[in-house]
Amino acid sequence: MSTSTLDAVRERGVLRAAVSRGIRGLSLRGDDGRWSGLDTDVARAVAAAALGSADAVEWAPTDPAQRLGRLASGEVDLTVCNVSWTLGREASLPVLFAGVTCYDGEGFLVRADSGITRPEELAGRRVAVQAGTTSAANLASWYGGRGLAVEPVAYTTPGETLAAYADGTCAAYVLDRVALAGERAALDDPAAHRILDTAISREPMAAAVRDDDPAWFRLCRWVLQLLVSAEHQVDEVGEREKALAQAAETAGLHGPAVGLDQDWAARVLAAVGTYADVYERNLGPATGLAVPRGLNELWTRGGLHYAVPLH
Repeated sequence: MSTSTLDAVRERGVLRAAVSRGIRGLSLRGDDGRWSGLDTDVARAVAAAALGSADAVEWAPTDPAQRLGRLASGEVDLTVCNVSWTLGREASLPVLFAGVTCYDGEGFLVRADSGITRPEELAGRRVAVQAGTTSAANLASWYGGRGLAVEPVAYTTPGETLAAYADGTCAAYVLDRVALAGERAALDDPAAHRILDTAISREPMAAAVRDDDPAWFRLCRWVLQLLVSAEHQVDEVGEREKALAQAAETAGLHGPAVGLDQDWAARVLAAVGTYADVYERNLGPATGLAVPRGLNELWTRGGLHYAVPLH
C-alpha cells in the first residue's frame, strides 16, 4: 500500500519533523549540530522505517503556537514537539495524534529558596508560560476551581520563557513536568530550583500527522507501537537479542501492507531500541535529568504504556 505522504517523503529523501526549539531530554540541538531527545528519537524511528535511515530527517524547530499549524499546512510530515493530545486540537485542526510518546502533567518550576511548596502559594503572582500551549487554560481551570488566580505571562519561545523566570520577572515557570526537568537543567545553578510535586493537568504528549492520509497515520502509529511492544517482548522473553529479533520478525511481516518492506521493524529497533532505551537515553539518570518513568512505565509495572500485539 502506498501513501501520498510516504511517496513525497521518499521522493524528497528526508522526513520533515517539527520539534521544539530546544528542550533538553525532548529535542535539543547539540554543539555538533545533532539533535537529541525523546521526541527526536521518535522521528528517527519513523525515518528508519520509511527511508531506511534514522538520519534522514530534516528538523524544523518550531515555536509552540505553530507546532500543529505547520503540520496542517504541509510544511512538515510529522510533529513530535511535546504537544499534548486533546480533543480541542483534533476538532479544530486537520490533524490526528498517532500515539502517546510521553505521559506527563503540567507542573511548576520555582526557586528552592522561595519557600513555595504548593501551587496554591503562587496565587496572585506572575507565572511564565509558553504561548500556544495549554498552560494558561490549565492554570485558569485549576486555580479558578479553588477561588484563586495567578497571572500567566506568555512568551513565544522556550528560551524567552525560561529567561523571564530566571531573571525574576515571573515567580514560576509552568510547563509539562518532563519538559521542566530539561529547562531546569539549562539554568546556571539547577540545584537552586525545584519542580513542585503537584501536577495540575493530564498532558499526554503525542506524535501528530495530518488527517488526510490514513495510511501515513497507520505507519507512524505502528512505528511508535513497535517501540513499546518490543520493550514488553524483552520483559517476556528475558533474552534481549532474541526478543528484539522476534518482535522485528513478527512486525516485519506486515510491512508491505503499510507501504514498507519486511525489514522495517529491524531497522527501527537497530536505530533507536525499545521505548525503554529511548526513555533511558534521553531522560534517565545518566542524562543528569533522572526523570522517573512513572506513568511512562509499561502497564505491567503500573504505567500506562500498553503493548498492542504485533501479530
